[in-house]
Amino acid sequence: MAAIYKRELKAFFFSVVGWLYIAVMIAVMGLYFFICNMLIGYPTISYMLQADVFLIVFTIPILTMRSLSEERKHKTDQLILTAPISVGKIVMGKYLAMVTLFAVPLVVFGITPLFLMRAGAFQIGMSYTSLLGFFLYGCLGLAIGLLVSSFTESVVVSAVLTLVVMFAGYVMSGISSLISASGTTSFADIAVKILNGFDMVSRFDILSSGYFDVEAIVYYLTFIAFVLFCTAQSIHKRRYAFAGRGIKIGAYSIFNILVGAALTILVNIGLSYIPEQYTSFDVTANKIFTVTEDTVQFVSNLSKDVTIYVLADENAKDGDLDRMLQQLKGYSGHIRVEYVSPIANPMFYYNYTDSRPSDNSLIVVGENDSAVLEYSELYILQMNYETYENEIVGIDAEGQLISAIMRVTSEDKPKFYSVLGHGELVFDDTFHDALNKENVAYEYLELYSVDEIPSDAAAVIFNAPVSDYSNDDVKKVLDYLDRGGNAFIIPTLTNESMDNFDKILGYYGVSVVDGLIVELDRSSYYQSPYYLFPYMEYMNLTENLYGGTVFAPASRGLIYDEDADDIRYVPFLMSSDESFSKTSNLDAEDYRKGAADIDGPFVIGMQAEKPAQDGEISQAVIVATEQMFTYEADSMVPGYNVKLFGNIVASLADRDISVTVPIKYYEIGNLVFRERTVRISFAVIFLMAVECLLAAIFVPLRRRNK
Repeated sequence: MAAIYKRELKAFFFSVVGWLYIAVMIAVMGLYFFICNMLIGYPTISYMLQADVFLIVFTIPILTMRSLSEERKHKTDQLILTAPISVGKIVMGKYLAMVTLFAVPLVVFGITPLFLMRAGAFQIGMSYTSLLGFFLYGCLGLAIGLLVSSFTESVVVSAVLTLVVMFAGYVMSGISSLISASGTTSFADIAVKILNGFDMVSRFDILSSGYFDVEAIVYYLTFIAFVLFCTAQSIHKRRYAFAGRGIKIGAYSIFNILVGAALTILVNIGLSYIPEQYTSFDVTANKIFTVTEDTVQFVSNLSKDVTIYVLADENAKDGDLDRMLQQLKGYSGHIRVEYVSPIANPMFYYNYTDSRPSDNSLIVVGENDSAVLEYSELYILQMNYETYENEIVGIDAEGQLISAIMRVTSEDKPKFYSVLGHGELVFDDTFHDALNKENVAYEYLELYSVDEIPSDAAAVIFNAPVSDYSNDDVKKVLDYLDRGGNAFIIPTLTNESMDNFDKILGYYGVSVVDGLIVELDRSSYYQSPYYLFPYMEYMNLTENLYGGTVFAPASRGLIYDEDADDIRYVPFLMSSDESFSKTSNLDAEDYRKGAADIDGPFVIGMQAEKPAQDGEISQAVIVATEQMFTYEADSMVPGYNVKLFGNIVASLADRDISVTVPIKYYEIGNLVFRERTVRISFAVIFLMAVECLLAAIFVPLRRRNK
């Protein structure tokens, strides 16, 4: 085998084909690499490989067309057929030589992630899994081309037939989708399942989208082995025909091929019965396809049955959505997932909603309630102003689904009131969605319009008022707190006198330090000492935040009566010992400590509990920065500010666990390169392609002149 491998490899590198192939691959892949990674700054090479997958369809036939066809044409195959070497070794020698040539440009671009990692956060696992998928897809194509080449002595026929087979495998997923979308019969289902076995690209798409999928890898490996086995049987047939025993060996070869096909199918079908949590692993840097620990805890504790209907034919399902559903199903015996074909059951949705949901929408059904999750709302879209098309930038399926499960299994829905009328802020969509995910009713309340705060209020939110409350307003609030009401208080810096509002904080023995906190500990702020990464104490509000941090810009300090016997204080966010509160000259560029400034550390967020009337307990959560609960702040620490917000809401609603799952964004930030680096990278790629092209021209000429 080694001799055949060396002979075939030398033939590639001493001819035009080998060097020309490498030149074309490096040039085209390099172009997409330059655009996707160097100019746009995508933090993974998977986009580049996805754009280059069409190359395999058109280059594989060129690599494989001469492998056995030319041997037959020039009758040199008779030397191989009569040689004292097994057919398997002949096939493997030729095949491995082609794999080696195919791998050369992949090795070149396989080094690039090590370079790209230096330019920012990078999807290293996703990049190399995608590269593995690209390699395996190409290896399957090489095996197919080798098999086709064994059937004919015409190089042109071999190339055309290989191209037809590769193109069919390339478009098979689209054909399957068309059949599954239009067919409602069992014949259509069987046809789709058969055609999916010839879909060569979808497995690469899975591996390049952030999954290390064992099923996809086994599919490629088993089909490569089967196709190579068929090639060996084809050569066996010719060898024994050459020896005059063609009929008997022909029947034997067909039997072996049928057994090999059966084993290949059985292995792949058997693997599909293994739960996906054991065969599919999330390799994205931000674990976007893995359900959170909070979700695992929530669904594991479910005591009521929930059925999730997916309005789609199972053959046309959303792969990412299905994997998440299977994860949830695996963690709880109370969750059942069923696919309902909109074609076979067009009126199914009438039981739950009047308007028809789009395909792949979810209907979550509990014992007494149901919720419809529109498919388009499970993903986050953003306009790409270069193409003027909406692109999917994030997924919110887990958060919305867990919220819906809670909604259909809960008997109560706490009501939160947010006070307006004093210049208070309104939560943006990110945090408003978090309130909805916590399954709380949310209303605005103007204190002057009511005689008292409604008795159904689970909590009242005071979000950064900039003008003071009236005496009557404060009395209504204090009366509510005395009845055991809960409060979420977010004070802000203002030039107005806030004596009455301070009485609400004073109810819990809390006051706000003058000025804004300046953090001098370099590990505790971002860019500006006013932009804090506060220390977190381990407690119920922060236990699911460990491993990350929250972002608290423009924070103020809280002080409280440590000698109070009747109030329980639990600080959970604090500045460092090196911080101080700047009380004057609040210049964004001036961080010098003045004589009137106040030394830290300071409490930024705290929980307080105070006994109220009739044995009730009034609970307050106080966070001294309103900018913390904005999309801009949360995007600095993706999801952690929202998680803390959800924990606060759950605590005030008297729940043990928050079900707020933040939106998961696909990107982890674009890479940034200096202009000089971009130019050098382009020059290196260009020179490598040119050198390979020159080798394709001069190496054969040099051999011819010898």
